[in-house]
Amino acid sequence: MDLVIRDVRVIDGSGGPSYRADVGLDDGRIAAVRREGDPALSGTRVLDAHGLALSPGFIDMHAHSDLALLRDPAHEAKAAQGVTLEVLGQDGLSYAPVDEATLAEVRKAITGWNGDGCDVDFDWRTVGEYLDRLDRQGIAVNAAYLIPQGTVRMYAVGWDDRPATPAELARMKQLVAEGLEQGAVGMSSGLTYTPGMYAGDAELTELCRVVARYDGYYCPHHRSYGAGALQAYEEMVSLTRDAGCALHLAHATMNFGVNKGRAPDLLALLDDALAAGADISLDTYPYTPGCTTLVAMLPSWASEGGPDAILARLRDDSTAEKIRHHMEEIGADGCHGVPIEWDTIEISGVSDPGLASCVGKTIAQSAAQRGEAPWITARRLLINDRLGSTILQHVGHEENVREIMRHRVHTGGSDGILQGDKPHPRAYGTFPHYLGRYARELGILGLEETVAHLTSRPAARLRLPDRGLVREGYRADLVLFDPDTVAAGSTFESPRTLPVGIPHVLIDGRFVIEDGRRTDVLAGRSIRRTDHRPARLPPSARPAS
Repeated sequence: MDLVIRDVRVIDGSGGPSYRADVGLDDGRIAAVRREGDPALSGTRVLDAHGLALSPGFIDMHAHSDLALLRDPAHEAKAAQGVTLEVLGQDGLSYAPVDEATLAEVRKAITGWNGDGCDVDFDWRTVGEYLDRLDRQGIAVNAAYLIPQGTVRMYAVGWDDRPATPAELARMKQLVAEGLEQGAVGMSSGLTYTPGMYAGDAELTELCRVVARYDGYYCPHHRSYGAGALQAYEEMVSLTRDAGCALHLAHATMNFGVNKGRAPDLLALLDDALAAGADISLDTYPYTPGCTTLVAMLPSWASEGGPDAILARLRDDSTAEKIRHHMEEIGADGCHGVPIEWDTIEISGVSDPGLASCVGKTIAQSAAQRGEAPWITARRLLINDRLGSTILQHVGHEENVREIMRHRVHTGGSDGILQGDKPHPRAYGTFPHYLGRYARELGILGLEETVAHLTSRPAARLRLPDRGLVREGYRADLVLFDPDTVAAGSTFESPRTLPVGIPHVLIDGRFVIEDGRRTDVLAGRSIRRTDHRPARLPPSARPAS
């Protein structure tokens, strides 16, 4: 064996009881698992793991590391958490497939998520070329990719708020099919983000039918997590049922005051759909605030035409007043149909360093310091930062977070935005926070079940036949952690502090984290669908695993 991990508590990812064993790794795979009483293993190297637990590597089902993997080879934000695979291309906006014009627009549109990309060589245009770039450069952790529906619509239709023409729809279906053939695992949407939110149900259903043909899944950030949230979930369940497509609900929360205590309503909806044969899963992060961009709060009509058109509207006093009225008094679709409360909107990052004094304060606090109305402060920041500001939105409910994470189709997703001076701590802490806070301290889930949520369940959703379990023949993507001490180090005050209690992380049998320190190993690679032939699916999606 290349490595024998001796006397370790194996939490194998199945959700079943843990057991003590020696685990042997060879040539990037788990070669042997020997329980107490079995013949001993020998290896070139032996790691005494007494007191530690061994689990499959954690799978981050909702990551925004699309550029971070390229600009930051260490990528400690995820590697130190025990993440061995991230799913990119989230919320309907990412960097492939594109042409020159679309790339320029999407870079501006999601500067708040990933920076403007001035330090990245965008030498790809297709999904396959992007995945090739990850492999060619070498990356810290494995990466799968979802085709971003908003980017696809931007490419084929532009920023217009209108139905796609038949020719435009055909072009979008072609782009989705090409991306799946090149290795994407499904398609994402951001239906509170322009231009993806301009797509109607019929358009989305047609695209999902393409995804279903390739046995992929649809991952929507749906139309509302606030007013009408339950109806927005119902919409996604219905259209994927009609398309025969698997559904994975992104950051499946119930936020704002209108949804306090309403998680059971959502779970009842999902249980009914699952009982009827739908293939549904979901992910959440174990925190109550959300994180996005300040510009995302605007009504969709104010975003039609793209970033330059948004800035022009904000600079026009009359139009800006209409935006304010819609946001503060009616409730913009960008803010989930709920009138915005400026004391819940905290600036977490800015693109212009000259605006750094805004970071860590709510819009209401900054406005009070200036003696002006909050909208005046927000409008100025949007213009001066050229729409690049990120926010924490304090609108979640702890009881909803706990109830949803217990569900049998739940998985973990950080939704980690790594930009900004004060990013959300979920980017650096989601997975140890599940283990330390919610499993050990609160007992919301047992440790074995928690590990299953973070490993085998997402691997099943991704149709990965050799990841997500500690089994002979499986990939040696593994985490060694101390169940008694594992915890997130990141907080809202110090969001980039690394976790504790995770001394070793291996990808492909190689140490990415060793003795608590990042090595120089770049063992990650793109994870692509191995069978690109369209699958013949029945009218309804298969039952959940």
